[in-house]
Amino acid sequence: MEEPMSAPKIPQTDSIVELTVYVVSDSTGDTAQQMVGAALAQFQDAPVRLARRTHVRTLRQVRAVVHEARGGQAIIIHTLVADELRRAMQAESRLQNVDALDLMGPILERLATHLKIAPQQKPGLYQAMTEAKTREIEAVSFAFRHDDGQNVQSLDRAEVVLVGISRTKKTPTVLYLAYRGWFAANVPLVPDVPPPDALLKLPSDRVFCLAIAPETLQQLRRARAEEESIPLQPYASLEQIRAELAYADNLCRQHHWQRIDVTCKSVEEAAREIIELLSQDR
Repeated sequence: MEEPMSAPKIPQTDSIVELTVYVVSDSTGDTAQQMVGAALAQFQDAPVRLARRTHVRTLRQVRAVVHEARGGQAIIIHTLVADELRRAMQAESRLQNVDALDLMGPILERLATHLKIAPQQKPGLYQAMTEAKTREIEAVSFAFRHDDGQNVQSLDRAEVVLVGISRTKKTPTVLYLAYRGWFAANVPLVPDVPPPDALLKLPSDRVFCLAIAPETLQQLRRARAEEESIPLQPYASLEQIRAELAYADNLCRQHHWQRIDVTCKSVEEAAREIIELLSQDR
């Protein structure tokens, strides 16, 4: 029977010296600090001071950190993703007799070996991905809360607002935009019902009016009427549809909204056109 493995023996000293741990990152340093914090939790009441050095992306910055750490009771723990910076940190630390631990390099090398893909070596990618995912979740929630004219009191928070008469693909287009991180809302345009003031106060380049051919819209409304047992008249009559489209076009011209014809476009195509126009305006 094998004997249980014993913990490594740590030399005991009479004097306690505070250890400075330099947490070095080419981004925000959150990942490195969490890992260091998890490790330090195993050393209760240890005299440790954390010195966080973030956005270290040049050789000069690497050397500056090492020079700051030399001569004292210090260790550098870093998560640099660029090979050049990791090599520079290793070389400079050896030269200055500073203990440096590379957390990122071994992981990147092992993954590259198994995946047979070279890492991008772009600082801040994980942070950017996390922020993008968080924004996507918030944008989708915003789209659902502001669907079909809901919560117009906070419409000014929307980056893009789609307007149009019934069955002009407003909701699916808004959701497509939301899943790509845009804070989007939609407001229906109904004859004899004035648009909400919150909509009219928005900058015109933020509002897009969705238009569609009358005959195409008639087919869509007939399908909806059958599914939801809605009377065909006047909802799906060409006369009613043309009147509603004319009303929407008039508002579009009056308030200088951008007009998007979705007649022969998929939701993805319409959304991409809107995103392109928004990007040009920005």
